[in-house]
Formats: sequence, C-alpha cells, structure tokens
Amino acid sequence: MTPTVHTVVFAKAPRPGRVKTRLIPALGPAGAAELAARLLAHALAQALRADLGPVELCRSPDDDRAWGAVELPPGLILSGQGDGDLGARLARAAGRVIAGGRPALLMGTDCPALTADRLHAMARALGDADAAITPVADGGYAALGFNHCHPDLFRDVPWSTPTVCQVTAARLSALGWSLHHCPTLHDIDEPGDLRHLPPDWPEYRP
Repeated sequence: MTPTVHTVVFAKAPRPGRVKTRLIPALGPAGAAELAARLLAHALAQALRADLGPVELCRSPDDDRAWGAVELPPGLILSGQGDGDLGARLARAAGRVIAGGRPALLMGTDCPALTADRLHAMARALGDADAAITPVADGGYAALGFNHCHPDLFRDVPWSTPTVCQVTAARLSALGWSLHHCPTLHDIDEPGDLRHLPPDWPEYRP
C-alpha cells in the first residue's frame, strides 16, 4: 500500500547569474536560468502527477517579487526555506511535515529522471522502511523520504561533496532506521551532465 506523503520541492528562483552557475560556461547566465526554470517546472509536474498527497514548493528567496515571472501550477503549498545552511533548511521543513502527521519526501529540481513513477516507488518503500533515498551519480541524492525526523540527519553534512549520500545513509543506520535504496540517477549540475537531459530537451545539449 502506498502511504499518503507530503512532498517538499526545494528550489531557488530561476534568476540569471543566481542559479545553475556551474552551467554558465556552457549555456550563459540566461541559458542556465532558463534550464533551471524548465527543471523546476518538470520537478513540480512530476511531484503533482505522482498524486501522493500535498506538494509544497519551498522557495529561496521567499519573495513574490523574485518569483513573479515564474508560472507555477495550481494546487501548490508555498513556503520559504528560511535561514541557515542546506541542512538547517531541510531539517526545518522535514520537522514541520513530520509534526503534521505525514511521511515527508524532500526533493530538489536538478534530476529530470526523478519521474512520478520513481516518486511513487519511494512512497511505496516508505510503507515498509523508515526511509528511502534516491542517490545521484555525483554522491549526493535527488530525493529523501522518511517516516520520522531527527535533527542529526541533516546536521554537519558535507553538502556538495561526493560523500553526502554515504554520510546520510550512515546517519540513518546510526539512528537504527531501515533504508530503501532506489536506483542511482543523474543530477544536472556541470556541463558534462547535460548529456543526461531528456531526449526531447535538445536545445540544452552540447
């Protein structure tokens, strides 16, 4: 049985020079921002299509002026990421969702292969395991779902390094939580990652 899950999509406003900066050498500031906007739209569409429960866009910055040009689908919950490093922001959102009585599924927007079917698989896994993770090839993860929350899960994680997924799995093990590993996918962070974009996005391929 697939449980009802509260999905939280973390995203930055797709403004030129502020997002996907590592892709600027290949796409330019405007092109990188355009790709960020398309990745955001795709991630939100997949989260809504999965139909697992509430879908929340956790924004940075939480400022309507920064998001004014971004067309968002109806039915989203909007929230702000708040202050602190990524760990603090993830912990804040996770704690809020779990306190509301639903499992949490936290995801970014950098992985177009994280489809509605894959999100469904993660939610199904939470029917049997305490947590489910979708790793990405660079050592991070595209999504993390869990039935409980603990602040140690996100504290002092070496974000943006090849050990993020490994450290997170070790934290989960130390907490005594069971973990379901989903297939490894690819994030779109560096120019070399553009080859992993969907085939129908040829305008961003080198």
